[in-house]
Amino acid sequence: MAGLNADQRNYYYLNEAARTGIHKPILAALYDAHGRPTLRDGETGLGIAPANRISLEEVSTFPGQVQFAANTIRSITDALTAQGWKGADFWFAEEGRYTDRFVQAIASGYNPPASDLAAARLEATDSQTLLQAYLEDLTREYRADGIPQNLSYLDRALLLFVERLPRYYIGLSYQRDALLEAVRIWRKLNTRQAAIASLLRLNESDPSLATLDESTIDQPLVQFIQQLSPFYAGYPHQREALLRLTQLWRQLDSRSQTIASLQENTSAETNIRIIDPVLIAFIQRIPQFYQGRGEQRQALTEAYRLWNGLDSRTTTLKELGVDPQVLTSSNPNNTALVNAATQLDRALLEFVRRIPIDYRENEQQREALIRLVQLWRRLEGRNAAVQSLLEDLRRMEHTRWDSPD
Repeated sequence: MAGLNADQRNYYYLNEAARTGIHKPILAALYDAHGRPTLRDGETGLGIAPANRISLEEVSTFPGQVQFAANTIRSITDALTAQGWKGADFWFAEEGRYTDRFVQAIASGYNPPASDLAAARLEATDSQTLLQAYLEDLTREYRADGIPQNLSYLDRALLLFVERLPRYYIGLSYQRDALLEAVRIWRKLNTRQAAIASLLRLNESDPSLATLDESTIDQPLVQFIQQLSPFYAGYPHQREALLRLTQLWRQLDSRSQTIASLQENTSAETNIRIIDPVLIAFIQRIPQFYQGRGEQRQALTEAYRLWNGLDSRTTTLKELGVDPQVLTSSNPNNTALVNAATQLDRALLEFVRRIPIDYRENEQQREALIRLVQLWRRLEGRNAAVQSLLEDLRRMEHTRWDSPD
């Protein structure tokens, strides 16, 4: 059977590194340094052999080798921590990698204690070969994503991000997922359900978890996040927990992109683009609720002006096919006034119907729609409008809502 290609192997490395909170390049390095055992799926392994209750069958495929290699690295970290190793003994902050000393400890091999049912036996290998393979994979990864050469800023940036995060948490599903991943990795758990159970002080098999309303965990989640900074000691799994939290919160594609994003920006403020779906949903319901009231007409006219970059209401009315003097005359002709209002309503509603088609997600268009929401809902300012849209987004995830008011 043919082996996997590099991208396919990397897929397994990434998944297992994310699950266990270890540094992905060490898995690639174990594969390169060991090249054994030969596996039944045509691949070679990462130097992993059965131990305790882990059978030969479980480590006889490439996915199994990677899974138990990741478990074993985590177990080695725990064992060394128990021996007194500190964060700086594991991690070289400036270069953003494991220390030579830790890589050498991994190269020495490992036999897990009988009480550790998740780790396997790791065969010994040449420490320089392992270190070189580790550095090569790390360099490829960082170079591809433009990571700075000096990463000494990273820990402080992560802590600043986490300290600011609670004020922006509003219970959106992606936000909750990000915080749960931080809980899971920080507490060295393997599943999302285990993370939820740990927050609620329940057994992972508790049947109540199957029907849990996840909004009930928001308070303990935020409380957990508020405690991270004081208890951060620079251990690898702690750093990976914060990196994964940041990656999911910012909805980035990779760990490396997350590191790069923190160099200049440590804010946890939600990206404004997240409100685009609710903006469009709001717009799509306007024709149903439009009654031609003055404040509604004013809101749509102002949105049209901002959308098209026009300099005045007068210019806007002309663009909409209406004579401004008819609407501003001190002694208007009633028939002319009714006709002008009818034409204005028709043009404004046509504009509204085209917005979902013409929307290009640029700043000018988005700000025009935010201003429309503000005026329609009679809110104090832009921030209040954005906050109301974020609340719409939260409700949209859980319930149906069918009024723009």
